Amino acid sequence: MPSPALRTAIVPLRPGKGALTRQAILQEAVNLASVSGLEGLTIGSLAEATGMSKSGLFAHFGSKEELQLATVQAARSVFMEQVFQPALQAPRGLKRLCAVVASWMDYAEREMFRGGCFFAAVSVEFDSRPGPVKDLVAACMTDWRETLVRLLRESREAGELARGADPEQLAFEFMALELGANGAYQLHRDHRAFAMARRAIKDRLRTFSAPGARFAPL
Repeated sequence: MPSPALRTAIVPLRPGKGALTRQAILQEAVNLASVSGLEGLTIGSLAEATGMSKSGLFAHFGSKEELQLATVQAARSVFMEQVFQPALQAPRGLKRLCAVVASWMDYAEREMFRGGCFFAAVSVEFDSRPGPVKDLVAACMTDWRETLVRLLRESREAGELARGADPEQLAFEFMALELGANGAYQLHRDHRAFAMARRAIKDRLRTFSAPGARFAPL
């Protein structure tokens, strides 16, 4: 379930031609921001990329901040659709945990957006900039971490992880490895970064797995 901060921040699009236009605009906005950052995303740059007029875009987004917030919301929707929703169909426990981690790695490695993982980029960009945009980005990342914590706790409660496993610590490590792999790949274009992150996460799971526990490939 989304965190309270995300539930209040996400505004569903109304059906109809206007909503479809807004969705198309936001798809381009997410791609632009993944490369140039949210601060590089302006009404002007988006108008040039979409072939729309600035006045037409102002009808959808009255300010740069509103555009930035809507872009973060759109990126989160893609993340949920591509990463969480399919993986959460796996059986509860280690299989579901591994499915979520594997899905996130696949999402980052296949570069859903032109600049790689959107949230990896904007988290660095806004980590020291207070305001509504940082708050929304932070809420998204908190939601992701809390989901990992919940999945790790479920695995421990199911007896697949040892009682000494610390879900908070492991979730922190998994996120650090995933974000680090994305950054290394974007810098060096070397897919081995994802393979090494997968191996490290699997090693941590093996360390804390209960005797006889089996988990899916990452």
